[in-house]
Amino acid sequence: MRLNTLLSSAAALFASYVAADASDVINLTAENFDAVVKPEPLILVEFFAPWCGHCKALAPHYEEAATALKDITKLAKVDCVDQADLCNANGIQGYPTLRVYRNGDYTDYTGPRKADGIIGYMAKQSLPAVSDVTAENYQEFIKADKVVAVAFLPTETEAPGSEFTATANKHRDDYLFGATTDKTLAEQAGVTPPAIVVFRAFDDPQIEYPYPIRSAKVKDIEKWLQELSVPILDEVSTDNYHVYAESGKPLAYLFIDPTSEKKDEQIETIRPIAAKYHSDVNFVWIDAVKFADHGKALNLVEPKWPSFVVQDINKQLKFPYDQSKEITPAAIESMVQQYLDGKLEPQLKSQPIPATQDESVFSLVSKQFEEVVFDDEKDVFVEFYASWCGHCKRLKPTWDQLGDRYAAVKDRITIAKMEAQENDLPPSVPFRVAGFPTLKFKPAGTREFIDYNGDRSLESLVAFVEENAKNPLDPKVAFKNDTKQEQVPLEVEHHDEL
Repeated sequence: MRLNTLLSSAAALFASYVAADASDVINLTAENFDAVVKPEPLILVEFFAPWCGHCKALAPHYEEAATALKDITKLAKVDCVDQADLCNANGIQGYPTLRVYRNGDYTDYTGPRKADGIIGYMAKQSLPAVSDVTAENYQEFIKADKVVAVAFLPTETEAPGSEFTATANKHRDDYLFGATTDKTLAEQAGVTPPAIVVFRAFDDPQIEYPYPIRSAKVKDIEKWLQELSVPILDEVSTDNYHVYAESGKPLAYLFIDPTSEKKDEQIETIRPIAAKYHSDVNFVWIDAVKFADHGKALNLVEPKWPSFVVQDINKQLKFPYDQSKEITPAAIESMVQQYLDGKLEPQLKSQPIPATQDESVFSLVSKQFEEVVFDDEKDVFVEFYASWCGHCKRLKPTWDQLGDRYAAVKDRITIAKMEAQENDLPPSVPFRVAGFPTLKFKPAGTREFIDYNGDRSLESLVAFVEENAKNPLDPKVAFKNDTKQEQVPLEVEHHDEL
């Protein structure tokens, strides 16, 4: 089947789709799962729960995609309430979970959750990892996706053919790959085989692999492709943020009001800077109205646009440009260069230091983090939470009880909590908080952190503390040769598990 049937026609099917009474999504059960899934060279399976809000939002898109794709591949679903044993046997832990199966073996679906995105993703999955490029489909192929890589080879077996194919198999979800031995097409592209050319729907539309081609390995090709897949300056949104996050490069945001008459002018102002530093920093512009909360998370304290901020994605550090100053090309370039030279200090968000600490659990803020947590004399157990987090709210009474349990030995151990969305971690901290609640234990005399991954009962938390603490936690045992320490019996209360 020609590429236009897989991609262009699939999109047309979606655009012209009219809902029908019969569903094109196959219902899977324990009785038919293997019989349906294992013979299929390609099938997308959704594991869902009827009560799940995300599943409900996905449902109409999934149905539409199933109809548009029915001549290309199948879509199926499993109700994990009705088929609990089947879902447990498949290790399903969250909803919806989508998996791409090939003859019974699966990989995780990593594409969009909208109908057109599912169609494009699965159409691409139905293609060979490397498509044959011919004189008939060449022009169509090189424009079929935002990033298309084509290998022009003297013969199918010559280098870098095998490395190119291995790269394609590894990154078939990310890019479109093709290969040809047609010398006329190589001449049309202006290259001499062997060569690899990337065709893009943005910036420079055609770029040839610039390094020795016959010695190119997978790691070399994929690094080159990753660099080329990011535009010099593009709008960032929920649809493409993962591209920037996965690159690992710092991300420089220009927050602008999209309704402003000066929008295009503001974007073009920093484009030359984005081009100059493209190898080191990814530049984007972002809808400041729609994503105002993201601006706050990046420590932009005022809704004043345009604004600029550099984020170290790996360390989650933020470097906002002073919002009281005018944004000029010279100022932005100077700031980016200082950042790359390591001369900029990150701006750490912090709540005020509490005037008093009246509770058994220490209320930790960013300004005191290093002083409190890196106290070599103490064991420290910290809960990183978010005020909106339901799991955190359920943990609070138990965490308070843990603080009460060790209230008599506060000179030896600190039980603490920190609102992680209101307080940034200093650069000296070797981890970032990715979910809530996150529990970290730092033994006395070290700078190492131990993750707590057990259940959230008081008994389990206490057992974890007793196992990992370096200091004696019995107040009857003298600490630091303090023979005058008051002997306070440690009360042991029974608490039911949550």
